[in-house]
Amino acid sequence: MTTSPMIPRPRNVFAQYHAHVYFDEKSTEQARELCQTATNLFGVAMGRVHQKLVGPHPHWSCQLAFDSTQFDKLIPWLEERRGGLNVLVHGVTGNDLEDHTANASWLGEPARLNLSIFGG
Repeated sequence: MTTSPMIPRPRNVFAQYHAHVYFDEKSTEQARELCQTATNLFGVAMGRVHQKLVGPHPHWSCQLAFDSTQFDKLIPWLEERRGGLNVLVHGVTGNDLEDHTANASWLGEPARLNLSIFGG
């Protein structure tokens, strides 16, 4: 019997965070509404809705930036309302490679990131 590794779940251990909501052409409006509602409800900063690959992200994405005081309300809300969208959540420490690997966690299914942009 084989077992799959546990998907790292978000934990509130950093001062600052990013959540990257992944979507495709069929779920663009769903992602946009989710991110806009999060901004309205929790005061998080919403980045652009990228309908192209940006940075290490292997899917179209929208970034939410928030801090540890917003984490405990935002993350359960995102989990409950993501509607099948996958969300990368990571700490923001200034070390981009570490933030997108060791400091990364997921709501939904993990995706393989393009870490080569970090010189790795």
